[in-house]
Amino acid sequence: MRGAIAAGHPLTAQAGAAMLRAGGNAVDAAVAAMLTSCVTEPLLTGLGAAGYMMIAPAGEAPVLLDFSAEAPGRGRTGERAPLDPITVHFGDADQEFHVGPSSVAAYGLPAGAAHAATYGRAPLEDLVAAAAKHAREGHLVNRYQAYVTSLLLPLAHSIGLSALAEGELLVQSEVADALDRLGHDGAAPFYTGDIAAAIVERVSAHGGDLTQADLDAYEVTRREPLHARHRGRDIHTNPPPAAGGAVLTQMLEALPDNPSPRDLVRAMATPKTYVNRLGSTTHISVLDADGTACSVTTTNGAGSGISISGVHLNNMMGEEDLSPDGFFSHEPGDRLPSMMAPTVVTRDGGAELVLGSAGSSRICGAILQVLVNVLDRGMAAQDAVDAPRMHLGSDRVHAEPGIRPEITLPVTFFRAPNMFFGGCQLVEMTGSGLLRGGADHRRDGAVVVV
Repeated sequence: MRGAIAAGHPLTAQAGAAMLRAGGNAVDAAVAAMLTSCVTEPLLTGLGAAGYMMIAPAGEAPVLLDFSAEAPGRGRTGERAPLDPITVHFGDADQEFHVGPSSVAAYGLPAGAAHAATYGRAPLEDLVAAAAKHAREGHLVNRYQAYVTSLLLPLAHSIGLSALAEGELLVQSEVADALDRLGHDGAAPFYTGDIAAAIVERVSAHGGDLTQADLDAYEVTRREPLHARHRGRDIHTNPPPAAGGAVLTQMLEALPDNPSPRDLVRAMATPKTYVNRLGSTTHISVLDADGTACSVTTTNGAGSGISISGVHLNNMMGEEDLSPDGFFSHEPGDRLPSMMAPTVVTRDGGAELVLGSAGSSRICGAILQVLVNVLDRGMAAQDAVDAPRMHLGSDRVHAEPGIRPEITLPVTFFRAPNMFFGGCQLVEMTGSGLLRGGADHRRDGAVVVV
């Protein structure tokens, strides 16, 4: 076996698997998959998105690459346009998003892809190839992406998506061109070159805060991962200033041995985070046969509804949970907070589990429950991901069928497994040296073992 990858779309997983077959390592596979997700999951991520990547090279200390969104506004002049509210209908509830030029933060994905590629074996031009091919030739919209599109239909129309329903062919020629530029020229065109200039001109002309100075100053930050011990393993996850890793480690520290559903709820209550948003994120986990692990989570927020030169811009400045002190309260250059928590679990120095999740405030709870399923309950990877989940909200517990929290709080029981509970992608190296994965059916995930 050359490796295994779990991702949020079959074509995303296949792009990573192709790099493993060609002799690439886990980082090559993760970067190729991440860029392909910009095409296959265009309302969840994109070249105007941001994220975090955990890299654990075989026999070396893990490193966290932070290419998250930065608050814009360096040297801004003129009046700021108001945020544009849109209401998204989720069946039983409505949720308001804020989009438009003022919602755009400085993006990190092109810089993150180029920087991460230095940890791999393949040139960046090879890593963009599958993504550019799918963008130029088109791919069929699957069930989950059609559902996301139906929820965010105004944004889908505004960025020019031409195929919206399941089974339709989605062609994205401008995205293909942008990916080709990334492969040929690296990240520079997106920060100091012509693509950056076009983005800044459009956003600033319509009252947004993003300036050329913001993009000139953007850099990927290398951080030492947050570390915790659990069940004889070392847990490496996203460190501050992101919040996700700290929340996850607090939950783990609160767990007793052999935790019951009630114990899990109590652990989830340890950190006080009660945001219940859709979570327009996607996650990729890779582990190669040499033992190098890579875990990457990216997000476009809900998307700003603006696409320029193939770059679907984020709406991170319009996400209420990222601005707890009010919109536009961050100083220019501040890294925005995040619950994303790409995670690698090692045992005696070797990677055992690679995982992470989509799902906003449900990210850490999803990761926690999957970890417990594998490490405490001995479940195989796919069973651990498939098992029913819970989420602790502000005043109640939400639960999928098959789980009974046995607590005094009110419980909302879902009729079926639901994307509300995250999208966890897991790869595992078993004690016998077998590679296997678990893909989250809640978001039409896929696993490929090569």
